[in-house]
Amino acid sequence: MTLLQLGIGTVNDLVDAPFDAGRKAGKPIPAGLVSTAAARAAAVALFGGGVVLAASVSIALAGLSVIVIGIGLAYDLRLKGTAWSWLPFAVGIPILPVYGWLGAAGSLPPAFVALVPAAVLAGAALAIGNSLVDVERDEGAGRTSVAAGLGAERATRLSALLVGGVVVIAIGSAAIASVAPSAIAGLAAAGLVAIAAAVGGGAGSASRREWAWRFETVAIGVLGVIWVGAVA
Repeated sequence: MTLLQLGIGTVNDLVDAPFDAGRKAGKPIPAGLVSTAAARAAAVALFGGGVVLAASVSIALAGLSVIVIGIGLAYDLRLKGTAWSWLPFAVGIPILPVYGWLGAAGSLPPAFVALVPAAVLAGAALAIGNSLVDVERDEGAGRTSVAAGLGAERATRLSALLVGGVVVIAIGSAAIASVAPSAIAGLAAAGLVAIAAAVGGGAGSASRREWAWRFETVAIGVLGVIWVGAVA
């Protein structure tokens, strides 16, 4: 999965290179640190390596790897910079725990009935937060996005609401499973940080919004780790 994500990120930088030349010139391709040909070769090698490693575990995992690549390329080549840019995140984020658990155990536990919908909400929230970071750059490049379409204020409220839904599902399912109070407290703490970061991601400079999005991402990741350890 690490190789697949690096491949998706490489293709993303290839697609963005013409736009980054005047706005994020320090990135590897516009800065001349990596050639376009080398980046293309790296993407092919990363995708191929990821699928081969997955196939060494199971055919099912290899098939899921191809789906992951398809979702990533759909974002990079078609949906990025559109009002539908959130969709690959909403579909792709839930695949991450499924991929990891399927690879390690060969099957999914019943607790994933709660995890998958929560991950869909988290993916959509992170996509909206990411679009808030780049809203000025997207508009300057003539692109649209979910944040540009909704407006910063409404996009921020929606992102925070989606994160709140993640927290409710996580704490509710943990309570039903009768996990330790310390785990529920940890879920609540990580959830509050994620919600606060989502709210903060709609204000201030682009740099401040980017840091808020990073905190939101890490907090949701921590929440997920606590939930999996306690419930699944």
